[in-house]
Amino acid sequence: MNTSRKKIYFASDAHLGARFHKDPLAVEKKLVRWLDSIKDEAMAIYFLGDMFDYWYEYKYVVPKGFTRFLGKLAELSDSGIEIHIFIGNHDIWMFDYLPNEIGAVIHRDVLTTDLLGKRFFLGHGDEVDYRSKAFRFIRALFRNKFCQWLYAGIHPRWTFGFALGWSLNSRKSGLEKEDALKYKGEASEYLVLFAKDYLKTHPDINFFIFGHRHIMLDLMLSRTSRLLIAGDWMTLFSYIVWDGENLFLEQFELIEN
Repeated sequence: MNTSRKKIYFASDAHLGARFHKDPLAVEKKLVRWLDSIKDEAMAIYFLGDMFDYWYEYKYVVPKGFTRFLGKLAELSDSGIEIHIFIGNHDIWMFDYLPNEIGAVIHRDVLTTDLLGKRFFLGHGDEVDYRSKAFRFIRALFRNKFCQWLYAGIHPRWTFGFALGWSLNSRKSGLEKEDALKYKGEASEYLVLFAKDYLKTHPDINFFIFGHRHIMLDLMLSRTSRLLIAGDWMTLFSYIVWDGENLFLEQFELIEN
């Protein structure tokens, strides 16, 4: 890790390419401007899942688009900044394209790691969501290698349209649920419940950081442990910064040109 730079950044849930974005290109451009704004100080950037609304790599085919975002990641990687990408529940099917083309490290599960002297537990958030049997079943199905092989046999013209349509319908139905994207409180928020339970056997964790929930949250769990949820890059344009002493949530509010 390049220790000449002093900050580590975390962001999640841009859902690039989603049909529910009013102006998908504007979202991507804003994300790239944020990356430009931090590149001189960043030593590593962790994208905590669902940066793409849908991503599936065939052997010779990858999703079109995202050229500004991917090009910027390649530039940052070439300059020595570590790029870490967690798969989310929308962009599970990342294989070797992003590691080979931009030097990204792909994380397929939660990660416990030491960063600038503190212990972090990182993940998208769906990995620890055990509320719904249906959700767990679909997640296991999507991650099954045999099912992925079968899916790859379908022509991309069908799979991409199906997946983006499903995501749009899922988003609409989710928004219709009352308070779906609001903090549910310590007694009901499953990421909080998971972190508190995990601390019982892993008291060395200083920071839990997740995406997935599309809310901004900074919560003290104990005298030595905090949980942060990174918000999103759809409406909040939020991110987390760690400089070795301070960990905090920010929002990128650059005025549009």
